[in-house]
Amino acid sequence: QRQLVESGGGLVQPGGSLRLSCAASGFTLDYYVIGWFRQAPGKEREGVSCISSSGGRTNYADSVKGRFTISRDNAKRTAYLQMNSLKPEDTGIYYCGVDSGNINYCLNQYEYDYWGQGTQVTVSS
Repeated sequence: QRQLVESGGGLVQPGGSLRLSCAASGFTLDYYVIGWFRQAPGKEREGVSCISSSGGRTNYADSVKGRFTISRDNAKRTAYLQMNSLKPEDTGIYYCGVDSGNINYCLNQYEYDYWGQGTQVTVSS
C-alpha cells in the first residue's frame, strides 16, 4: 500500500516556526521529485517548494523564499519543510506530493502523481 503521510502542523503565532514531515510507506522516494503545496480556505492549491530526487535542486515560491527550507532523506523515505517567520498568510492545509516529471515544473500541481491527505497549519495570534 503506497501512502504519503504529512505531520507536524498545528497552531503557531506570527513569527513562529513549524517543521512539517512527509513520510512515504510502501515505496521509496529515490526517483521522485517531492513538492509541498498548500491550500487556504476558498483558494486554489499553490506550490510552496519542491526538491529534486537527489536533493541537489530546490525551488521555492517567491512568497516563502528566505523563510522556508525543503529537504529530504531518501533513506528515511521522508521529506521535510522547515517553516520560519510564519505569517498569517501561510495558513492553510499543507500537502506533499511526488512527481515523476521534471523539476523545472515542480511548483505546478498538475505534475504530481500522488498526494498525502494534508496537515493543517494555522498562523494566528
